[in-house]
Amino acid sequence: MRAMMKVLAVLSCLALLMTAVPAAADDSFNLERDGFSTSYTYNYDYWGDAQASPDAYRVSKVIDSVSLGLDNLGGTRIRKAQSLFVKGQELYVADTGNNRIIQIRMKGDDFRVERVISEAAGTIEDYTHAENYYNKTKEYEAKIAQTLNAEKALAALQDPSRDQLASDEEIAKATTDLEEARAAEETAHDEAMTAEENAKAAGCRIWQYEAWKKNDEGAVSTFFNAPNDIAVDEAGNIYVADTNNNRVLKMDKDLNVIWEFTKPLDATFDQSISFLPNKLVVDVASRVYVLCVNVNKGLAKFEEDGTFSGFIGANAVSINMAEYIWKRYFQTKEQRAASESFVPTEYENICIDKDGFIYATNTIFSEYDLKSDSAKPIRRLNSLGNDILIKNDRYPPIGDQWWIQESTQNGPSRFTDITVLDNDIYVAVDRTRGRLFGYDSQGVLLWAFGTKGNVDGAFTGAVSVEHVGYSLLVLDQLKNNITVFTPTEYGSMIFDAINSYLQGQYDQSAELWDAVLRMNANYPLAFRGIGRAVLRQNDFQGAMKYFEMAHDRENYGRAFKLYRKEWVEKNIWWIILIVALLLIVPLVIGRMKRMKWEVVMHEHSKVRK
Repeated sequence: MRAMMKVLAVLSCLALLMTAVPAAADDSFNLERDGFSTSYTYNYDYWGDAQASPDAYRVSKVIDSVSLGLDNLGGTRIRKAQSLFVKGQELYVADTGNNRIIQIRMKGDDFRVERVISEAAGTIEDYTHAENYYNKTKEYEAKIAQTLNAEKALAALQDPSRDQLASDEEIAKATTDLEEARAAEETAHDEAMTAEENAKAAGCRIWQYEAWKKNDEGAVSTFFNAPNDIAVDEAGNIYVADTNNNRVLKMDKDLNVIWEFTKPLDATFDQSISFLPNKLVVDVASRVYVLCVNVNKGLAKFEEDGTFSGFIGANAVSINMAEYIWKRYFQTKEQRAASESFVPTEYENICIDKDGFIYATNTIFSEYDLKSDSAKPIRRLNSLGNDILIKNDRYPPIGDQWWIQESTQNGPSRFTDITVLDNDIYVAVDRTRGRLFGYDSQGVLLWAFGTKGNVDGAFTGAVSVEHVGYSLLVLDQLKNNITVFTPTEYGSMIFDAINSYLQGQYDQSAELWDAVLRMNANYPLAFRGIGRAVLRQNDFQGAMKYFEMAHDRENYGRAFKLYRKEWVEKNIWWIILIVALLLIVPLVIGRMKRMKWEVVMHEHSKVRK
């Protein structure tokens, strides 16, 4: 009987464990409604359980080679595309498998190919300036060597340990030779500086002359080879991470080459590895940040004039304590040298927001470090490369909260790309289960949706995400198409509520959040949003009520602190009176008791007499 009870207990525990895993951990979470079997949305409650919600987005269009008419433009369809970039009404696709960039003009729901770019059209201007600077630099280096030799010759003649002292004539001649060498060195230096200024004015890459790829006419190699990413700056200049050509090209609108960024000839860049630019972003000052394959020092930074200025935002070193102890105390020196070193990992992808902050995703981490915020799969980097991503939710922005441990298909979310909207809401795409996760500026999950599959709205190899307004565009490298998602009424209401709050329209924000609650009563952010709006209206008790319903301890504590301060200010005179009474009454009572005691003692003394 006892054995049977133990078996039943074990089975009950297993059943509880199975029901405790949220439906979001597998594709059975699809909600069949409105005919959209793959467009579903969910969120997590305070306890980390997945809660179904109205759809925040719906598929509005799927763009592929056929709909773009690429069959009529050379007959080559999109193959293994790796990246999207949106600038205004232009959409750029890095069609990596075909070694080209496809520029698409967007007009409402209409997407048409503007041009197909497979090569740069022009050359670097005034190549002779760079050649002249190269020659002048070599002459300057030769003059430096002559000066050093002259200094050594004079020092040798003046050495007191010589067997035979040098004559005055020999010393005078050596001194004259040194002065002439120094004068020649100074002249060569000035000529080299002048040549450098002329070359820079002509827009030439002067410090990497020997590494230039040029044909007989001195032109830059123009054809792309596996372009993996694109960016466009405020002036309309186009940047291409031309990976297999080991360079980043900067071109004007007419595709004339302005700069060619190749491997930095710098001590901080390992010269033994190839320069393989994989992803890039450009800020408002036309500085270029490049994510390179096999480089774990962070992002390579190039100034507007092509100067390499170092690395920023290196990933922190990930150390497993058990491995560290094993290597430190139980391995030989040779074994430690042969084993894997503790080095920072590379980022997966990058994007830049309107304020110039770089968002980076990281897919190489220990899944056990996710909820403790040690993994940091999403980072926001400032100009110094420090992570300043705000995380004010119960859990950091890691995607799904539940997954099957040590599983490739059902493991944790791994973000392959990220995009940032103008209101600082950011959306990351997960390659593990093909889902999109949206977070507000405080790191609070707004919604999650998506799945893997072959129907519209599902993905097999989502690699890039971009936005146009609030619409989201997702590139699938295996389907070779782009899915366009537009917000539903529910999703638009969430955006409107957030924007109203950011614009200081707190009454309107509270009304919108209340409308969101009527559509989804299990939405903690709505309670928090109303609480923040009410807090701004100095209704501290009301804010405490909503923060309590949202299980938001931090904001509840802030509201309670303000409520306590307000209550004290309103009741300060009563407080003073009560405190005074508490202090004075005991003194009066004590004085009266003392007087009574003195009278009694006086009477006793009279009786004794």
